[in-house]
Amino acid sequence: MIAFTRAHTYFKKLNTELLGLSVDSNNSHLAWLYDIYCKTGIKVSFPIIADRNGEIARKYGMISSEISNTETVRNVFIIDDKGIVRTILIYPMNIGRFIPEIIRIVNALQIADCSQGSTAANWLPNQPVIVPTPTTFEKLEERNAEIINNRNGISWYLSFKNIPEKCLNSEYNNECN
Repeated sequence: MIAFTRAHTYFKKLNTELLGLSVDSNNSHLAWLYDIYCKTGIKVSFPIIADRNGEIARKYGMISSEISNTETVRNVFIIDDKGIVRTILIYPMNIGRFIPEIIRIVNALQIADCSQGSTAANWLPNQPVIVPTPTTFEKLEERNAEIINNRNGISWYLSFKNIPEKCLNSEYNNECN
């Protein structure tokens, strides 16, 4: 919770909201939040849902009956503005989440959607995206000519384009959707 709160500004810049879910009670949440504040001075900046009966956690596969009936695994769900789960990260109980990777994934999903491209392995923000493969032989020939002229790929099936300017703006959702 502390790490996500510290990174909340970055998520906001990506037009992303954070939401916590726990099978603990609201009183437990208040005690955690107060303890975090007293010990660190940090006020957790996002809501936490008390899922006492585990109904939501079970629907999302966050409780493994083989391990425990009440202990949730450490999941991260990236859900888009249409309510579609786009990414699920599952962390074992003894492994912390890696916030920079979560931010990178949100950024990559938004850039890929806006640019109508794909991000490559090890993609980082501001790097080019992969152009979708051509769907006809004529477009394949055009793509090969473009690669020769622009030196922006290795073949018709793997070429790149720079991210359109509108996609680099954090408010791009309004323009691209």
